[in-house]
Amino acid sequence: MKKTSGIALLSLGLLLVGAQFGRTAMADEPRAEPRAEPRAQRGPGPAPARAPAAAPGRQAYDGRGQVLDERYNHGRYYPPVGTVSPSLPADYRPYYRGGQRYYFNGGVWYAPRGTGFVVVVPPPGLVISVLPPYYSTVWIGGVPYYYADNVYYSWQPDQNGYAVVDPPDNADAPSSPPNTGQMDLIIYPANGQSKEQQAADQYECHNWAKGQTGFDPTQPAGPNSDANSSNYNRALYNRAMSACLQARGYQVN
Repeated sequence: MKKTSGIALLSLGLLLVGAQFGRTAMADEPRAEPRAEPRAQRGPGPAPARAPAAAPGRQAYDGRGQVLDERYNHGRYYPPVGTVSPSLPADYRPYYRGGQRYYFNGGVWYAPRGTGFVVVVPPPGLVISVLPPYYSTVWIGGVPYYYADNVYYSWQPDQNGYAVVDPPDNADAPSSPPNTGQMDLIIYPANGQSKEQQAADQYECHNWAKGQTGFDPTQPAGPNSDANSSNYNRALYNRAMSACLQARGYQVN
């Protein structure tokens, strides 16, 4: 009986060793990998350029329902006229015109309505001291206008500010800046002003300097003009022109 049990235990041990050996052998057997497709050979030249992805066009409305103003490539979003807000945005500026109260922020105009405020078109003649933070300078009929959110502004030297004006004639046909005769001055935009802004600033400073000195370098000298007097007036004009431009953030030599 004991001999039979010993034989049975020995047989079971041999079976277990054989099974373990089989699993080890299977684990050591290399597996067949899928064949990779051969890669195309590239010549010595540069890699082929990829076609650029098409830039998606700007949407007419943004995620807040504001409308894209594309006139003159302005490219800013504004709430449409008639939009009602329960409160005014931060850092607004109050203005009065014709007995009415208006509020201005970021190029958008508001007026009181009930317990809230509604986006409106400002009345012509309303004067502001500082233009919107984003505006486009457009020349129409040789005069610079400042445009934002379907509103035109024009510099008013007698009021030292920018007045809201009606859309000028030929608003759809902007012109080029006129020559203001700045041959004697080297003007550098120290604050990174655009070419359009430089032209507008030079135009306005030219008009201011002309009014201060009575001298216009764009006009030919009269037949009876004296060379010394003309040079003196030109120097006065240049001094006034330089002072105006420096106050607007330009370096003038």
